[in-house]
Amino acid sequence: MSNTPSELKYAASHEWLSSDGTVGITDHAQDQLGDVVYVELPEVGREVSAGEAVAVVESVKTASDIYAPASGKIVAVNEELEGSPEKVNESPFDTGWLFKLEVTEEGDLMDADAYAAANG
Repeated sequence: MSNTPSELKYAASHEWLSSDGTVGITDHAQDQLGDVVYVELPEVGREVSAGEAVAVVESVKTASDIYAPASGKIVAVNEELEGSPEKVNESPFDTGWLFKLEVTEEGDLMDADAYAAANG
């Protein structure tokens, strides 16, 4: 079973959102992608809507759009991923985060139990 921290909220498209607006992809998602080789991050200051494609994660298998789990403004991106995209695989909930949102409205999100049940 994948790691699914209970303090986070989850989108059906496999992104997570923390209470401080940090966004990343789930352990399940990085496992499905395989080895991440490139991350295209959104621009700081960009206004996004929940469900909007805002970033791209490329792996040896595929490229996958990353969707905003909430509406708001992008206030930071994880610049370390530019040189070390493998952090998404190594630590998707810690050093592998993608961007931070100043959240204005959450999208349709699940708690950890619902996400785990949907992806078990």
